[in-house]
Amino acid sequence: MSEVTREQAQQRASQIHAFHAELELLERQQVLSLNDSQRQRLGEHHQRLLERFSQQLDIDTSARSEQLSLGMRVASFFGALAFACALFFLFYRFWGLLNTPSQVAVLIGSSTASLGLTLWLNQIDRSGYYCKLAALLCFTAFMLNLSLLGQIFNITPSDKALLPWGALALLLAYQCRLRLLLVAAIACLVAFIAARVGAWGGVYWLSVGERPEHFFPASVLLLSIPALLSQQRWYGFAATYRIAGLLCLYIPLLVLGYWGESSYLPWSASSIELIYQTLAFALSALGVAAGVKFAHSDVRNTSLVFLLLYLYTKFFDWWWELLPKYLFFLLLGLISLLLLVLLTRWRRQLQGGV
Repeated sequence: MSEVTREQAQQRASQIHAFHAELELLERQQVLSLNDSQRQRLGEHHQRLLERFSQQLDIDTSARSEQLSLGMRVASFFGALAFACALFFLFYRFWGLLNTPSQVAVLIGSSTASLGLTLWLNQIDRSGYYCKLAALLCFTAFMLNLSLLGQIFNITPSDKALLPWGALALLLAYQCRLRLLLVAAIACLVAFIAARVGAWGGVYWLSVGERPEHFFPASVLLLSIPALLSQQRWYGFAATYRIAGLLCLYIPLLVLGYWGESSYLPWSASSIELIYQTLAFALSALGVAAGVKFAHSDVRNTSLVFLLLYLYTKFFDWWWELLPKYLFFLLLGLISLLLLVLLTRWRRQLQGGV
């Protein structure tokens, strides 16, 4: 039981409810029938399992409790945002009334206290909602800490601040199983890597977006993490890494396909755009195939969205000025219908191969 995470236990509970619903349907259709002894043993086993999950991991054992849990997650998220905003404006409201030692003490104390509160709640909060709220507050306090300390001591803003922000967000994400903080950590990591790559190329770190190619190394790293390090203990983390990595790949490809002047490649803008447009189609199609092959729905869906985006963007370039508008959209509809037929046939082939 100790190795089962809350998400895995919740999934098991959903499977138990689905099993009983299917069993009831099979008995009504006279396909399968259990005797009283078998039904009693099965019911007692599942009841003990659900009670144990509920006591140790605080999972939802009914549809009503799942609905309430959704409301609790929403309340936790907005509560964290509200507390973070309150902390931000509280600092700026009374900041000028404090001397420098008091300011430093308040910053360090708030970060330390919020971190201690998060770790304490992580030990006693079985549901995880209060711990996640405290973790978001801790991350906000730490960001304010570094930002305001830099202002107090007149430190030049630097991309190096992204490293400690991302490190804390990553530690809290894994400790509290909070994907929102994992996204924050990934954003800090991507920004830092892009800024460092840009600095090596002579670009000021705040101008990192002027060269979309700066984001390719971050894409490779993010896609490698779930492939090299198992994320099974943390529900949804592997998919988050993969989606973030694909976004760092597909979005720059889309930009470079229409803004060749921003590339480092020493060729004409039209040649660079043609190269990146071809790469965009090839890599997104490869992503769809890889997602289907390895059963990664996140990779498949993200790649399919960008493949269609690249495709329709090219249709716009080719035909928007040449065709009447009604004919242009009619053609798009027919092409979409053709894609639907092709995907349907592919789906049937996959089902036939199972």
